[in-house]
Amino acid sequence: MTQRICSTAWKDYELIDVGGFEKLERFGKWILRRPEPQAIWDKRLGEMEWQKLAHASFVKAAGADAEKGQWYLKPGMADRWWIQYQQGGLALKFRLGLTSFKHVGLFPEQAANWDWIYDKVKALKVGERPRVLNLFAYTGGASLAACAAGAEVTHVDSVKQVVSWSRENMEESGLDGIRWVVEDAFKFVQREVRRGRTYHGILLDPPAYGRGPDGEKWLLEKQLNELMQLCGQLLDPQGFMLLNLYSMGFSAMVAENLVKKHVSTHNVGQMNSGELYLPDQGGNALPLGTFVRL
Repeated sequence: MTQRICSTAWKDYELIDVGGFEKLERFGKWILRRPEPQAIWDKRLGEMEWQKLAHASFVKAAGADAEKGQWYLKPGMADRWWIQYQQGGLALKFRLGLTSFKHVGLFPEQAANWDWIYDKVKALKVGERPRVLNLFAYTGGASLAACAAGAEVTHVDSVKQVVSWSRENMEESGLDGIRWVVEDAFKFVQREVRRGRTYHGILLDPPAYGRGPDGEKWLLEKQLNELMQLCGQLLDPQGFMLLNLYSMGFSAMVAENLVKKHVSTHNVGQMNSGELYLPDQGGNALPLGTFVRL
């Protein structure tokens, strides 16, 4: 079943306006202006209002390094601050910061997945503490959701600074016990398969490309198929899986095909997929990636 989902629980985040290849967002008390390549329609608000509202604006660099750029801050704008997300049993805190790649340490559309992860862990009846593996885990929103639900979480990311950032989020959220692994996700999964390990939940949020801590190259279109085959071996037959694809324009059907091919569990018939999105104040829906849930 195909779905379009977004979280309605955010109080510290709001998509104010989106269009003209940009988005205007509120994170806590600060309003940011960032590029958004999918926003090909017109903005609702005028340029003067965007300039007035934005506390910080990101401008992409020219040339080959177009993913990088520079932030321009109004006086008093913080370069680091905290926001929180609360929904049901979840009470999570996240440190945000202005990075040279326009990211701020949080993808707010993923909150809909955090709710799902929390509920899935709570619903598991496995006779032991559920084991959850989070690959390409970034600053740990999904790891925190699983941990808050009582899971034994293994958090894998190749960037040491990002893993340290995740630990800050865990501690500020009043949680403990996450296992931190700074390693190439592909190599880690290969080793876990050799060890005969299994997990009750596997979460994947792979980028289009990346580098491991020892220079290992990750290319989504070349390696995701094999990674999913390995994850199929790691997943407990009673377990759940979440695969996010926000890169390269892959449709949800691509993710469905990968899961059907490589994951054999009792609940394949309960698989669903769709798009994550965020609505702005004018009613436009900004698509922010596809997912498959099993």
